[in-house]
Amino acid sequence: QVQLVESGGGTVQAGGSLRLSCAASGRTFSNGAMGWFRQAPGKEREFVAAITWSRNTIYYADSVKGRFTISRDNAKNTVYLQMNSLKPEDTAVYYCAAGRIISTQGNLYDYWGQGTQVTLSS
Repeated sequence: QVQLVESGGGTVQAGGSLRLSCAASGRTFSNGAMGWFRQAPGKEREFVAAITWSRNTIYYADSVKGRFTISRDNAKNTVYLQMNSLKPEDTAVYYCAAGRIISTQGNLYDYWGQGTQVTLSS
């Protein structure tokens, strides 16, 4: 089993920044990947970013490219999502996920955190 705990969410004004963290514990995938997804009220879950443990491969959704940066600290088993230039449409619950392969598809990830709320105020 893998446990994922997100933190760092909150309320921020448009144009501001937040950094989300996802700490993994338990049986982690040494050659796998970590991803961030989000779900806004009334909308389907969507892919945000993903990174392999080796950091050799990184994916971003077009909607966040240039504004968000995913990174990881393997020694701490933690993945981060630095979010800059936040927009009202970034309001959502953000989830991290762990899987054996990197993907933009949520159904290919095996473990999920409980989510952290990010709210943009105008």
